[in-house]
Amino acid sequence: MQEQYNPSAIEQAIQQRWQENKVFEVTEQPDKEKFYCLSMFPYPSGKLHMGHVRNYTLGDVVSRYQRMQGKNVLQPMGWDAFGLPAENAAIQNKTAPAKWTYQNIEYMREQLKRLGFGYDWHREVATCSPEYYRWEQWFFTKLYEKGLVYKKNATVNWDPVDQTVLANEQVIDGRGWRSGAKVEQKEIPQWFIKITDYADELLADLEQLDGWPEQVKAMQRNWIGRSEGLAIDFKVANSDQSINVYTTRPDTIYGVTYMGLAAQHPLAREAAKNNPQLAEFIEQCKNSKVAEADIATMEKLGMDTGIRAIHPMTGEEIPVWVANFVLMDYGSGAVMAVPGHDQRDWEFASKYQLPIVPVIEPFSGEGDISQAAITEKGKVINSAEYNGMSSQQAFDAIADVLEQRGVGERSVNYRLRDWGVSRQRYWGTPIPMLNLANGESVPVPEDQLPVRLPEDVTMDGVTSPIKADPEWRKTEYQGQPAEHETDTFDTFMESSWYYARYCSAQTDDAMLDPEKANYWLPVDQYIGGIEHAILHLLYARFFHKLLRDTGLVESDEPFKRLLCQGMVLADSFYREDEKGGKQWISPLDVELEKDDKGGVISARHKEDGQPVEIAGMSKMSKSKNNGIDPQTMVERYGADTVRLFMMFAAPPEMTLEWSDSGVEGAQRFLRRVWKLAYDFIEAGGYHDSDVDLSKDQKALRRELHKTIAKVSDDMGRRQHFNTAIAAIMELLNHLQKAPMQSESDRVVMGEAIDAMVRMLAPITPHICEHLWEQLGHQDSLIFADWPHVDDSALVEDEKLIVVQVNGKVRAKLTISATASEEEVQSLVLADEAVQKYTDGKTIRKKIYVPGKIFNIVVS
Repeated sequence: MQEQYNPSAIEQAIQQRWQENKVFEVTEQPDKEKFYCLSMFPYPSGKLHMGHVRNYTLGDVVSRYQRMQGKNVLQPMGWDAFGLPAENAAIQNKTAPAKWTYQNIEYMREQLKRLGFGYDWHREVATCSPEYYRWEQWFFTKLYEKGLVYKKNATVNWDPVDQTVLANEQVIDGRGWRSGAKVEQKEIPQWFIKITDYADELLADLEQLDGWPEQVKAMQRNWIGRSEGLAIDFKVANSDQSINVYTTRPDTIYGVTYMGLAAQHPLAREAAKNNPQLAEFIEQCKNSKVAEADIATMEKLGMDTGIRAIHPMTGEEIPVWVANFVLMDYGSGAVMAVPGHDQRDWEFASKYQLPIVPVIEPFSGEGDISQAAITEKGKVINSAEYNGMSSQQAFDAIADVLEQRGVGERSVNYRLRDWGVSRQRYWGTPIPMLNLANGESVPVPEDQLPVRLPEDVTMDGVTSPIKADPEWRKTEYQGQPAEHETDTFDTFMESSWYYARYCSAQTDDAMLDPEKANYWLPVDQYIGGIEHAILHLLYARFFHKLLRDTGLVESDEPFKRLLCQGMVLADSFYREDEKGGKQWISPLDVELEKDDKGGVISARHKEDGQPVEIAGMSKMSKSKNNGIDPQTMVERYGADTVRLFMMFAAPPEMTLEWSDSGVEGAQRFLRRVWKLAYDFIEAGGYHDSDVDLSKDQKALRRELHKTIAKVSDDMGRRQHFNTAIAAIMELLNHLQKAPMQSESDRVVMGEAIDAMVRMLAPITPHICEHLWEQLGHQDSLIFADWPHVDDSALVEDEKLIVVQVNGKVRAKLTISATASEEEVQSLVLADEAVQKYTDGKTIRKKIYVPGKIFNIVVS
């Protein structure tokens, strides 16, 4: 064994051996407990970042740990390869998105291998591959046949200059990212999947997910947004029409002072026919943002339609306004406005001097209606015979009356809306529908799937190549001319079922092999960022239920346990330019001056030696130029060091602060492990024989097995990998102080080093694999068992008893661990140091905490 630790040589050799022996390839073994560990797959952007490294290290540690528990472990990897960034990069680099994507996949795959991640690469999928999206298209046609897919007009961001639909992230300050033109809201046909049909089940089944963070489940509950309320018809004066609204607060109905309509509401459009000013205002509303977060903060604007509605309880006429904060896509596109008790209604009424009538007196007695709406529930006021009721009592009483009159109906509503899957982009899965000359749409026949996306294209940055290519669109259906749909799927479609495809990635005649899928699913451990807590996870749960109802899987949920890792932060530095802007400088180009306690005093640029400003810790990003290239770190320190730092620097769910000194500390620890193993082998190595152990040797062995117990719990149940590493570090401190001269020394040391290598193996697999071999083991560490706790080693022969007299420590006695209280008392009272403080005094009380403290009270 070499005396010096050389991570580069070791890691390359170990990785090559793993690859040649295909040690991470697995098949279904029904007689063996399975464990499916999955980290959210990356977008092939070209280079891994430290967020990737943290995510995938967590997954690899869990996988390797579970494999050492004797389980059949699947850990696959693939590529979320479609999406807008590839189009933007293709335009910028004057290449095709496919070529750019495949090159990036090749490069990033090698980066993942350099980090030693134990993936079953023969299951690799790329969502841009026709072999993958073919089955997504097939499944969509089956959903269409089941009535779960439909087409309707929906509002999108439209760039009138580039004549294209823009994603929300392509709209900057209300203008198109390329043309700079003011973006309009335009209605175009879009495809939807009926996720709302599963709203109740998606909500109820959250209770099954015991292994999910409560925060994530709460976010999903809020997004689904189940509410119980009342659908109410407000008759339109002098008309047989009515305005239908949904409210969760019928207790506030006497506070309705106006109605609000969305600009696209049929009544609003009808009123605009004879009102040019209203027509112009409705046209302006097309350019309004429609995100709920934007609506909460934007200026509330509106116009009176001249229409009057009849209040269903009082019979009074109330004005009907078009309001920019009412959306057609939410509910019925109309609201009963209660400005006294809804903040948006209050802001609108305040602006246009509409009445604000308080009808709820909050139980807390707090709130000033002249300053803001009072939104909490309480006691009903100004509401005729309902005065004095609680909000809930009034809800029930008013609902009964409106139902009896035939103008109200209790109903359950959801904030969740059907999933719009159409995207007017090129680099995505073509939607497998055909548009016929008569205006109908039909699914592409199964024998014509996949509808292939042409990959050899030129991007002009304006029009999707498949929309611009009439030859691609042309086809036939039952002998008649037809056109392929030129929209592509939302990329959430691909990421909603990739976890299932991994189970039978080589199956080419079906979407899933049910036998294989049902062996592996559900995923036992899923790992990814909290930013995916709502949409991706909700869509994946929905898709799984669709797969179940199509007979492809048996389980109800896709992911049993969820771990959301925190962000990776790094120091950020800048200099101000002549215009006052910030020029961000990479941390790798900055030299820090620190005080004796490690605090940063100043920072200077390495090139010119001049000061730079310190902006503190922030998320690693291109915008602040504070990303740390994993490749550079692996080349400098080795993959094991990077992995160890990632696991040790913070609990997995917390933010991790990148620290060069922390990385250096991680490598120092590995060098200490290496040296201990080297010294042990040089001293004669492991001897497996029965020997009598001394008191110190038993104590060392006890420390070992206490560590095994703690690390096992931290790695398995708690998933607190940082505290597991801390325990191993503490064990190493004990081992480095222990002798290796005698055979019995080396027996204990050999057992300890053997166990320590196995405990570190999931985290730092390369160095551990090499040390395992040097310690004389024939089989790969990949197939080794996790160390077991020897309960007999934890039994202490002796205990250290602290003796106190009147609360002050006067002696420390080592006694037999099996000594009775009477025996302990005799030894304590016979001790000279204790007698010094008890002789001639009256013992008032003796208190014994078994195995720990003996306290004597004297006077």
